[in-house]
Amino acid sequence: MTTRGNYLGEFEELVLLSVASLSDQAYGVSVMLDIIAETGRSANISAVHEVLKRLERKGYLKSKMGGATQERGGRRKRYFVLTASGRKVLAEAMRLKLQLYKRVPNFSLKPI
Repeated sequence: MTTRGNYLGEFEELVLLSVASLSDQAYGVSVMLDIIAETGRSANISAVHEVLKRLERKGYLKSKMGGATQERGGRRKRYFVLTASGRKVLAEAMRLKLQLYKRVPNFSLKPI
């Protein structure tokens, strides 16, 4: 979907979009619930965590630990935010998709 070597898979793209839309409230469970709510598809928390880690390794996300809370038994949440590279790869994925959709004869993004 993007430049050679920076391929972004569908689930990776969904996770990036979810992190971007959740702003400063993006952590594993919130990302998973957002994807389920927006797509109607099931999502596995282990898969979400793996993709979040992979996207951080690629430089598309960065993370920080939140404070410990009693409701989580003293455990801390890892919050994710989109980096400039993450925004760039999302923009490129959207540009490429729109370019391909425009080539489809009689295709419209308007609801049928």
